[in-house]
Amino acid sequence: QSFKLLGFLDVKNVPCARESVLYGSLGSLVTGLGHFLATSRVRRSCDIAVGGFICTMLGYWFYCRYNLAQQRIRQRMLKEGMKNRILFEGSYLDPEKEQTGSERSDS
Repeated sequence: QSFKLLGFLDVKNVPCARESVLYGSLGSLVTGLGHFLATSRVRRSCDIAVGGFICTMLGYWFYCRYNLAQQRIRQRMLKEGMKNRILFEGSYLDPEKEQTGSERSDS
């Protein structure tokens, strides 16, 4: 069963959404409680907690999405390399093929 945050963010199917919300709520708790213990001002602490939630959630969202994009790029490069290895294996373009003396003089 899917859970939509604010009516549009599908937490189950969107990568990094669940972790961002969880870390955002933890950041909210830490900043709000920390500010309350330091100042004993309830309303201001709630405002700080909301700001902490937003900043922590967005910060982790961008961090996670950046790492996900890097991982997808590495996977694409690895897939392309595996395809090329299968394609060139055994041919004269194979980089792992041992070259004989006559082949070394040609290249």
